[in-house]
Amino acid sequence: MTAQTAARPAFGAPTMPLRTQDYGFFGPDSPTWKVWTAPTALIGFQRAVTLEHFDPDLTASVADVGAIYSDPYGRLDHTFAYFLIAAVGDGAMAVTAADHLMRVHAQSTGVEPISGKRYSANSPSSQLWIHVTGWHSVLKCYETYGPGPLSPEEEKRYWTECVVAAGLQTCKESDVPTSRAEVREYFESVRPRLCVSERARRGMHYLLHTPLDRGARVWASSRLVAPAAIATLPAWMRVLGGFDQPGVVDVGYRAATRVAVAALARDPERMSRLVTTAIGPMTGSLYRQHLTAGSPLSARTVTVAEARDRLRTAAPLPHEPVDTR
Repeated sequence: MTAQTAARPAFGAPTMPLRTQDYGFFGPDSPTWKVWTAPTALIGFQRAVTLEHFDPDLTASVADVGAIYSDPYGRLDHTFAYFLIAAVGDGAMAVTAADHLMRVHAQSTGVEPISGKRYSANSPSSQLWIHVTGWHSVLKCYETYGPGPLSPEEEKRYWTECVVAAGLQTCKESDVPTSRAEVREYFESVRPRLCVSERARRGMHYLLHTPLDRGARVWASSRLVAPAAIATLPAWMRVLGGFDQPGVVDVGYRAATRVAVAALARDPERMSRLVTTAIGPMTGSLYRQHLTAGSPLSARTVTVAEARDRLRTAAPLPHEPVDTR
């Protein structure tokens, strides 16, 4: 089995400002901004990257590339940075980051060893699994450890915005769930093809309990967050993944995590430092920009199509593409 992967550039923070042209696709009053910038998003992110491994094609891609093992801190930083850019960045930054990510994914192909079929990291089905598990996980943890459920109107808008964000990648718009009920239907429809393997379990456990030799920060943050992330997962996933934990841990962690999240929500500066420590400098830089950014040149939201059209007709921007790998 082989995977075609590009040489990874030096790790660094993005040079493109987060939000200068417009409010991106959702805007300050959106549930997307509320949910994706809450402290609970850190828990939801670990939950989501763990769930990726139930998709055998994504397991093969992650294992063949090997970045989570050689540089887990950098890998997680770049991945979360992309989600944050899509949620709160302006249209130009989001489209630039998405296009760059798709070029990276286009080079990740190989053979999935369970089925013997070829995989592509850019396949619509794999990208949909990443997208839905990401948006669902972050909302699930927001509800469990943060302020609680969104209002019915906010939740309806959240899933509408989820469809918009999916348009940045290869997902088919008609396949993206538009409600909580459709999310449940989606999970039921894909469950027959979900599975674990030795490589899948290795990836899951590595992300939940990253070894100390990968760095003290990622070692400590993974172990601190993991019980909270696991507590939100259904029993069959916990058992199948081999990372189940006693019910008493679930109960204790829920209570303690709610207290910690409430404290972080009242202290944005402390939250900003935690993002940098737990996730990485790129995400930390973006989060700080989100907190301090003033009004953009155009105080309005745009569509993905409009953002792409603007980039095609605009003069070259004076910056390098954002590295979201």
